[in-house]
Amino acid sequence: MSAPTVENRRGRISLGTRLRYYAAQNVPLLLSLGLLIVMIVLYYVFFTRRQGHAPGNFELTTTANNTLTTGLAAIGQTLVVLTGGIDLSIGGIIDLTNAFAARYMGTSTASIVGVSLLVLLIGTGAGLINGLLVAYGRLQPIVVTLATLAIFQGLAIEILPTPGGQIPPNYTTLLSGTIPSLGQLPNSLVILVLLILLWQLLRRTPFMVTLYAIGNDARAARANGAPILRARLGAFALSGFFSGAAGLYFVVVNTSGDPASGDGFTLTSIAAVVLGGVSLFGGRGSAVGALAGAFILNLILIVLFFTSIDQEYTDLFQGLFLILAVVASTLVGRLLQRGR
Repeated sequence: MSAPTVENRRGRISLGTRLRYYAAQNVPLLLSLGLLIVMIVLYYVFFTRRQGHAPGNFELTTTANNTLTTGLAAIGQTLVVLTGGIDLSIGGIIDLTNAFAARYMGTSTASIVGVSLLVLLIGTGAGLINGLLVAYGRLQPIVVTLATLAIFQGLAIEILPTPGGQIPPNYTTLLSGTIPSLGQLPNSLVILVLLILLWQLLRRTPFMVTLYAIGNDARAARANGAPILRARLGAFALSGFFSGAAGLYFVVVNTSGDPASGDGFTLTSIAAVVLGGVSLFGGRGSAVGALAGAFILNLILIVLFFTSIDQEYTDLFQGLFLILAVVASTLVGRLLQRGR
């Protein structure tokens, strides 16, 4: 056995030990990132084989733009799932906010800014309604959010009965275009990086610590004086905020609104959360993993398209892939945990 290092004699932890500890504590996140790398490789291989050239800036921008809406919804879902709850109203909030933006957004700067802020406020308000009913009304999240899903969808159809409306082209370019000075880097990719940085700043705040504590053991958290009710209310409010942001980004990318467009985002946000290693039982996971899960979901569809699978069987193969990915991730995670 080698002599102890100076760092060990001083009670310091070596870098290798820190890395092993981090890996052990973040098995689900690392697995989701590994799966994302596999999907990127498959996308590159199948795209190059089908198109005869490697993916370029256009493909990167399109993929990032299509992923960001799901990614924003997945962040909102993550905050609620961390508490052991679930938010089924995300699709309804996306319907409501994108319909509102499409109908009322004008072309002036004041109108664009004002409507955008109103959209985020509407999303936050919708989340607050969910949070009040769950936290202070003592109702089950799945029941509350299923009911409000129908309400928000009805309001969306009332605001915009049929797909339409218009978003100023300059606003679309601002949020879903590219940055020429940075090699045509997609703006949506920059937004995703900023979201990751924001999460890293927030994850150690008292609010986030309380969310994790609620998911791990709500009774113990309450016994230790944690503000359980306020934290749950805040989780749903932020879920509404990010869902509103998802609705806003959806309408910006598509340049028009659709009051029925949010139907699939509820399930995809949950799927992204699961693929990202966030436990549906609460108390474990990260929005970074959920964002990786959103990318995985989008890349699955693209890879299936390039494999020339009949469109009628796309949903079947996508579902099978999701099941296999979740089962494999769970098994590998258990093996690694036993290895500790």
